[in-house]
Amino acid sequence: MTAIDGLKKGFKDFREREFQKNSAVWNGLVKNGQAPRIAIVACSDSRVDPAIMMNAEAGEIFVIRNVANLVPPHDEAGGYHGTSAALEFAVQHLKVEHIVVLGHAYCGGINSLFGPRKTGVEGHFFIPPWMSIAEPAHRRVAATMPDAPLAEQARACEKGAVLVSLENLMTFACIRKKVHERTLSLHGWYVDMGDGTLSCYNPESNQFEKEV
Repeated sequence: MTAIDGLKKGFKDFREREFQKNSAVWNGLVKNGQAPRIAIVACSDSRVDPAIMMNAEAGEIFVIRNVANLVPPHDEAGGYHGTSAALEFAVQHLKVEHIVVLGHAYCGGINSLFGPRKTGVEGHFFIPPWMSIAEPAHRRVAATMPDAPLAEQARACEKGAVLVSLENLMTFACIRKKVHERTLSLHGWYVDMGDGTLSCYNPESNQFEKEV
């Protein structure tokens, strides 16, 4: 069986086990539309699927995935703004009540900040400019823990990038307004699949504190 055939079989199993068994739920999602209360900005990394990790039900979370779970700052200049468009849809149309930026350990995007920069060569046209969003986190790590092992620096940068994305979320007027009105809450989470833990950012302690 090829990898593609495996996915097709997986859908068949899903249809028979979940879709047909809970047809009322799926029919309701079609008839009434989606109404998730939570949007999650997650990494495209195949190991970090938020719906699986959070054991979420269909229609429960609106997932926005990109390299290194980054939120770019607000920018109305021309171009394609996939993450910004998804955030706008989640906030203005779905009216989610929470946005979670879900960082994770062993992120390849963040790790690229610690290696040689190859902007403009094959395989490195789009990743370096995108990862520049996380450069403030990289600079903070370089300045505050220059002698730490590379792995420790990378873990700190992964968490720092979550904070950069939280800051960037507040550059969107629609998000800022709802946060100030207390109808929208922002959260920074960090998953370490190496030890199976979830840490949540506490702005009062300025630390990621383990929940599980």
